[in-house]
Amino acid sequence: MRRGGYRKTADLPHVIPVFPLAGALLFPRATLPLNIFEPRYLNMIDDALSGERLIGMIQPAHGDPANPPLMDVGALGRITAFAELDDGRYLITLTGVSRFRVEQELPAATPYRQVIAGYDEFTDDLAGAGGGLGLDRDRLTATLREYAAMHGFNVDWSTVEQAPPETLVNVASMLCPLDIAAKQALLEATTLLDRADTLIALLEMECAARGGPERPMQ
Repeated sequence: MRRGGYRKTADLPHVIPVFPLAGALLFPRATLPLNIFEPRYLNMIDDALSGERLIGMIQPAHGDPANPPLMDVGALGRITAFAELDDGRYLITLTGVSRFRVEQELPAATPYRQVIAGYDEFTDDLAGAGGGLGLDRDRLTATLREYAAMHGFNVDWSTVEQAPPETLVNVASMLCPLDIAAKQALLEATTLLDRADTLIALLEMECAARGGPERPMQ
């Protein structure tokens, strides 16, 4: 049985609560820590914990209104760690299960939003990404080094070198401070190799636009 007990998309719920958060991506098997403090999302976590512990992460399409339109694709995650702080906040960790497409947003009676989610085009998310055959790891790592140097990020490159291909590509996609549209393109990339190619292209374009780092990172 796979993590969370999900062998096929039919095992996944089609009505799910969603947490719209710009810049926050979740991929299958990746983890995302979240600090929950808004009352409506505290309510959402309470309800999720009393059920299957599943919530959907999704980006707002644009703007900062209280009820922004949602992107078409998000990712379903399962709460795999939970802590309640003295001030009432929740610290949770989501582990990605599968991407989903929003088929319809429901007129929810809950304080948080709910959607009907479709998983049919993401059946491979439950099967795993494979070994990363065909990934141009050298080019990806070189591009990440240039991008990190340009932004002044401290990176443990030994950990990067040892990371499995799926972990490397997905964690880099989640952590790089790209805009909403770029993040969404990474989420919607069909395969891991497509995502890696998209990530490389996005980082190379930004490095070129900014003139690259002042000096190479050793």
